[in-house]
Amino acid sequence: AKRLKQWGMEYQSSVTHSSSHAGYYPNALPITLKLTFHPRTGKLYGAQCVGYEGVDKRIDQIAGLIKRGGTVYDLMETEHAYAPPFSSAKDPVAIAGYVASNIVGGAMPAISWRELLEKKEQVVLVDTRTAEEFSFGTIPGALNIPLDEMRERLAEIPADKPVVLFCAVGLRGYLAQRILMGRGYRDVRNLIGGYKTFSTAVAPLPAPTALSSATVSSSFDVVSAEASSVSDTEKKVLKVNACGLQCPGPIIQVKKAIDSIEIGERVEIVATDAGFARDASAWCETTGNKLIENREEKGRYTVVIEKGDSACACSSGGYAGGGRGKTLILFSDDLDKALATFVLANGAAATGQKVSIFFTFWGLNVLKKVQKPRVQKDFFGKMFGMMLPSSSLKLKLSQMNMFGMGSRMMRFLMKRKGVDSLESLRRQALMQGVEFIACQMSMDMMGIQREELLDEVTVGGVATYMERADKANVNLFI
Repeated sequence: AKRLKQWGMEYQSSVTHSSSHAGYYPNALPITLKLTFHPRTGKLYGAQCVGYEGVDKRIDQIAGLIKRGGTVYDLMETEHAYAPPFSSAKDPVAIAGYVASNIVGGAMPAISWRELLEKKEQVVLVDTRTAEEFSFGTIPGALNIPLDEMRERLAEIPADKPVVLFCAVGLRGYLAQRILMGRGYRDVRNLIGGYKTFSTAVAPLPAPTALSSATVSSSFDVVSAEASSVSDTEKKVLKVNACGLQCPGPIIQVKKAIDSIEIGERVEIVATDAGFARDASAWCETTGNKLIENREEKGRYTVVIEKGDSACACSSGGYAGGGRGKTLILFSDDLDKALATFVLANGAAATGQKVSIFFTFWGLNVLKKVQKPRVQKDFFGKMFGMMLPSSSLKLKLSQMNMFGMGSRMMRFLMKRKGVDSLESLRRQALMQGVEFIACQMSMDMMGIQREELLDEVTVGGVATYMERADKANVNLFI
């Protein structure tokens, strides 16, 4: 790109973030692919690829196309040897081609991170990620409107000003962009490469240290020795392996480890989740713990955290952040929506915040025991009992349930990908102190007895929820 600019040739760039192979196959590592091409014809000028596996294969494919004057549209049709250990059904090369073709065709007007820095004061920035992702860091001045809420919150986005949308890597920003363009917004652009590219590009360079390359090693023993050398006193280090766990699994493991050690002791966690390193830094800032080391090697992220004096409130069941808390209303008994609820609750609880979930109407089915005692019910209670799921194991998907096959497939894929089951996430939430409140009115309406619900559940009404919501800074209805 720098050489094209030097030659005075017009060009456009795209940046995409993919995985080296299918995500459900072990050890899928990140790949970042940048293309440069003519902004109107799509003719390929060059490509850069950064990753740990499969980089040469992708560059070889693109180099062959450049040699014969190929375009970004040729990337969309590039064939590859698909097998889970080597690629995904949609290869990173094809993904890069799709994104570049959207830019050339005008379907996705784009803006680079450099352009955004120059025009930041003249545009309206909208972060389309979830509230939890937003809380871990964003571009200063950005308004958080999650993609799923975009249509209902259009009034918050001025139509007479330039709008820049962004998400983690670009996909949700593009979908939000299509929504706004369909509603008549004229000047809407998507941030190329998303927040992942922007935050990396603008991050300050760390100060050089006296450590030579010979002292750097991938072994945990050396990391522990380096961490210990920071202080004159020997630090005890607890080691945790969170490889294979998806968000919020690694952060939950961090909190468990921190809760089990004394002030001044350290935890060393290694994970493969690409967002873990940034999450760990944000978690330390929120909870009052000290981030000692944060490094990455071949797709594995190692973090060393020291338990701080101000972290004791979180460990003793309180919560950090000056009275902040989170309340969620679970109205649905769809498996996917219940999963989202417990992922958000666990993520918030892991940062030391007080979390309450209010289960009402169909959401009560998520709390039912598998082995329920016999209870007396009237006619309508028996009818509801026959029609409703008997426990969380019987929940259906909100889309593509296919007479139960969809939910079984979802649970199978979750197990394959290392994602905790609904029941495991529910148990983790209880262990972290998340409060489960069952709506008394809904229980009466649907003929559900207290004995049918989990023992840890408390029963309350609207006043109970409103009291919790009044003390919270985030309230979600699911």
